[in-house]
Amino acid sequence: MLTAELIVDSRVPSNPALSADGRWIAYQVDTIAKGVPEIWLAAVDGSEKPRKLAEGSAPRWSADSLYFLRDGRIHTVDGPLFTWGSEITAFLPMRDRIVFVAEDATPAADIWVWSESFRPARLRSFDRRTGEITTLVEDHVVDVARRQDDKVLAVVTWPNPELDSGGLEPRLTLLDLETGDRRELGTTAVETASPVWWRDGDGWHVAYLATPEIVGGLAVFDVPVETGEHRNLTPESACPIGLAQVDSGAPLVLVADGLDTALHRLGSGEVAFWRGQADALASNGEIVVTVLSTTYRPKDVHCGSIGEALTRVSDTAPEFAGLPWGSQERLSYKASDGLALDGMLVLPPGKTRADGPFSLVTVVHSGPYDRYADRFMLGWYPSAQWLALAGHAVFLPNPRGGQGHGHEFAASVAERVGLEEWSDLETGIDLLIAEGVADPERLGIAGGSHGGYMTAWAVGQTSRFKAALMVAGICDWGMLAATGELGPLVEAAHVGSIGWEGTGPHRHDQLSPISFASEIETPVLIVHGADDTNVPLSQAEFFHRALRHFGVEHDFVVYPGEGHSIRGRAHQLDLLRRTREWFARLL
Repeated sequence: MLTAELIVDSRVPSNPALSADGRWIAYQVDTIAKGVPEIWLAAVDGSEKPRKLAEGSAPRWSADSLYFLRDGRIHTVDGPLFTWGSEITAFLPMRDRIVFVAEDATPAADIWVWSESFRPARLRSFDRRTGEITTLVEDHVVDVARRQDDKVLAVVTWPNPELDSGGLEPRLTLLDLETGDRRELGTTAVETASPVWWRDGDGWHVAYLATPEIVGGLAVFDVPVETGEHRNLTPESACPIGLAQVDSGAPLVLVADGLDTALHRLGSGEVAFWRGQADALASNGEIVVTVLSTTYRPKDVHCGSIGEALTRVSDTAPEFAGLPWGSQERLSYKASDGLALDGMLVLPPGKTRADGPFSLVTVVHSGPYDRYADRFMLGWYPSAQWLALAGHAVFLPNPRGGQGHGHEFAASVAERVGLEEWSDLETGIDLLIAEGVADPERLGIAGGSHGGYMTAWAVGQTSRFKAALMVAGICDWGMLAATGELGPLVEAAHVGSIGWEGTGPHRHDQLSPISFASEIETPVLIVHGADDTNVPLSQAEFFHRALRHFGVEHDFVVYPGEGHSIRGRAHQLDLLRRTREWFARLL
């Protein structure tokens, strides 16, 4: 029988890294119960059973060894290499040195003064021969890539460490490690990450992932070093989600493709297509490694030759084998304006559509730039299989604004979140009612982050839901612009205003659930982390006070010490059980 403990204590792989000789895969395994990640090793050809090497995270190979992070320091299996006075957040092993990113060792002052308290994470170098540590880049560094010959680095920097506004003005710099010369390649698009090097007949290039507009999908940009011109190489119909540097030739691009995942080589089209969701990528150009989840299998490490079928080389959650799962079905339907939409439907174990109508819980994904792929739907959050095993049908919609359907689809929610998105959700619910799957008198809705916002928005637009679960959700966009870590410009891009434009009326008020609190009749379970900096606790407190004022049945749960994602084992267990109890009582 599936229990909350089985879910929370399961192991999850991530961060695969392929050895220089192409024979081994190192990967990270996380377990909430243990708290400390582990480094595991698997053979590419499956000739040896995967084994644990050490405790740590972020494995990286050099030509002759494996490195990883542990306790904020760089380790090998023999122990730490050196000591630095602050946490190391990223690193790259090279032939004669290790470059790493870390703040200055000097502790921050007890008194926080905005103009004096910036602590940039600088790029530094550890010389393997002498043990000397030097600072290479003084600016705040967020990502770095080594050229294949180890002579030049591509470095992504921000003007300051703040997401607002440093994160809105990233820059790309080339650093020659032999001469120390720097070449600025200018400002890049928002959310620049994953720089990679590659070479063609025209010379060296640096490619990277970034968002062309604040609201919308990621794109792959390419910069020929000779010209320094930043070019968006992504077709409007594609949604890249990962980028991998290879030993030679063009880099590989992981692409969200509807309910599945595709692999492309930059500039030359699709080279593989995988059913389900792949969300990590490593390759040498001939072998590809990814972390893949399919309909009834949780995440595992898979590998194979590019263009051929993948082989699963890990089995990180054997405890789920043989358990009964709810049947999972792909959905494809049209929005009210004719736009093509998709999603997933999960029915209780052993049931078919003919056994309906069922109570239906609609679970809205986060983002809005996220998606539901045809993967294993189980986790500590309000997950489909957990609810399906309690007897509910679960609708997992992909409304506009998300991944998998191109840039225009993703950017269509700019300055109008909650509008067409809500219509897309309701269209799918109405379709499931018309097809006899859902009981119109037993409808629930749930979601976290942006999904929490959509939950709060939905119950202010209709009284058709009999129960709602809002996790880390937004109720007031103006307050979020003032207190959230992403800042006013990002939030204004979603809702059209932030409050400093004048006395109003403001666009963001029209799109804030708190403005419709007097219309709410649905019982709401509000859940939030006390230390959330993305969507601060004040959002939940405001919504709670409004519902209390208007006499709406609700409960308000705060998990101490938790941020935007609930990480504590006891808190995850509580949320799983509380979620089931809430919907069981009201649906």
